[in-house]
Amino acid sequence: MAGGIPVIRAVGELRAQVHSWRASGDTIALIPTMGALHEGHLQLVRLARSQAKRAVVSIFVNPTQFAPHEDFERYPRDEAGDLAKLASVGCDAVWGPTRSVMYAEGFATRVVPAGAAEGLESDFRPHFFGGVATVCCKLFMQVLPDVAVFGEKDYQQLMVVTQMVRDLDLPLQIVGAPTVREADGLAMSSRNAYLTVDERRIAPTLNRVIREVATKVARGGDIGEATGAAKAALAAAGCDKIDYVEVRDAVTLKPVKPGSGRPLRVLAAVWLGKTRLIDNVGV
Repeated sequence: MAGGIPVIRAVGELRAQVHSWRASGDTIALIPTMGALHEGHLQLVRLARSQAKRAVVSIFVNPTQFAPHEDFERYPRDEAGDLAKLASVGCDAVWGPTRSVMYAEGFATRVVPAGAAEGLESDFRPHFFGGVATVCCKLFMQVLPDVAVFGEKDYQQLMVVTQMVRDLDLPLQIVGAPTVREADGLAMSSRNAYLTVDERRIAPTLNRVIREVATKVARGGDIGEATGAAKAALAAAGCDKIDYVEVRDAVTLKPVKPGSGRPLRVLAAVWLGKTRLIDNVGV
């Protein structure tokens, strides 16, 4: 117990708590996180509380979604601060497994997603969605929620998890929550803490530029021209590297078919120094 919130470390204890809630007729929502919580995460908890009687937040920095050269070791961790924030929004329990609990010795089974997982992030982080899908599948089977809530900031991740749940007939609903932003438009992210003062000044350009793409495309503009102009604007603003600026089908994330009439999404990923920022907006 910390800050009045039970922190559960063992699967057996977690299942006993879930069984007790279900015996009382309670429904359960899960909010998967890697900790370092900010207002965006707290909004997910608030949404979860509107969807179910009980809200469980998982805090686990998942090693399988990091490549060896990425920031697993330095990823921000602040469990005490996280628990204080969660106490303010009515979280009922924190599921905080250790690495050995989540991936016991001899662990050898993984989920290999395709479909929505192909392209975009996978072109630059080919390990990522396999790690995300596997850990989310495990979390769903551990917590057995009725609902799981994910933020739209990680839009491709939301679509990958939604497809996994659909394809594997997992008995829960995936709910997406709108991206929570700073006053200047920057999407809230735990990794924003890495930004220097100068990089933080440049960072809101990403959201402004992809909104311009969405406006141009909505008005019938050429997608290639719009995304090309966006990349030029991001480079001019000081982005060190542009991984992608793309307009995709908002559900399948496949390239846009002219005249399809389907909903579209602008997705982008850029680097400012050592910090990688992602964002997206609907068209």
